[in-house]
Amino acid sequence: MADRRVRAILKGAVEDLEGAATSQALEAVRIKYLGKRGLVTQLLRSMPTLAPAERPVVGREANEAKAEIEAELGRRLERVQEAERRVRLAEDRVDLTLPGRRVVPGAIHPLSRVLDEIVDVFVGLGFAVAEGPEVETDYYNFEALNIPKDHPARDMQDTFYISEEILLRTHTSPVQIRTMLGQRPPVRVICPGRVYRRDADITHSPVFHQVEGLAVDRDISMGDLKGTLELFARELFGADSQIRFRPSFFPFTEPSAEVDVRCFLCKGVGCRVCKGSGWLEILGSGMVHPDVLRTVGYDPEAVTGWAFGMGVERVAMLKYGIDDIRLFFENDLRFLAQF
Repeated sequence: MADRRVRAILKGAVEDLEGAATSQALEAVRIKYLGKRGLVTQLLRSMPTLAPAERPVVGREANEAKAEIEAELGRRLERVQEAERRVRLAEDRVDLTLPGRRVVPGAIHPLSRVLDEIVDVFVGLGFAVAEGPEVETDYYNFEALNIPKDHPARDMQDTFYISEEILLRTHTSPVQIRTMLGQRPPVRVICPGRVYRRDADITHSPVFHQVEGLAVDRDISMGDLKGTLELFARELFGADSQIRFRPSFFPFTEPSAEVDVRCFLCKGVGCRVCKGSGWLEILGSGMVHPDVLRTVGYDPEAVTGWAFGMGVERVAMLKYGIDDIRLFFENDLRFLAQF
């Protein structure tokens, strides 16, 4: 009886192995006969229920059957895996006759392009480039610029505060303060860099770029500022560019002025881009406030200075006719490929 059971199991195993054509099918056969609940395993576990005289015979034949199944399983698994490997190699074969993938060359990002153009103009005028930390103290970002804690101008800048005294700078003006504290006049620097404000829509971004300029020396006037910015506009927007000054207010300059450039699209006639005015705002400027000069240890009776600040994204949007600031940061290749 026991001998027939072993032979039946062995016969079934051989038939199943012959019908298994994949590694997964062979694994299923192994589990069916040799797994924890496999037929051979169950037969060996039933040994205590057999008559004492049958146990040696059944045990010997079951172990022989187990060894035979394992050997046949190993041989077939080797052949099947080799066949599967050949199939994979055929499927993964590289067709050397196919043309290669074209490598798309990169290009300078429009913001980097405009920033470089702005810096080149002022470096050509003898300005040095100054940089400073993006994580600033309240003192350098506000108080040294004539903006005390209770000043309403702070409401104009939605600030990212890290602590009560530490923040992400809202402009690059702190670099001007640090430069003046470490240098006696004359001073001529531009301060490019990233700045941060809690604002986001099609014309504002929580992270954007500014370039600020500062000149401090004896007998510097508003006329010097106007002449410098007129030259800058011609260099950046074309030889026929025109600018105008409008009175404004900034706590760190007095007098202060907004600067507009004549609309490059309608040439001053009025259009949708300039909202019918014929002018586009590009920057803020003014004469350095005497209180700021005193803060850095300069004598406002001996020296004067002017400063300006512009958003690089704003200038780039005007220069290239872009109507959504978010395009600069979305990494859309359709947009970037145009530059």
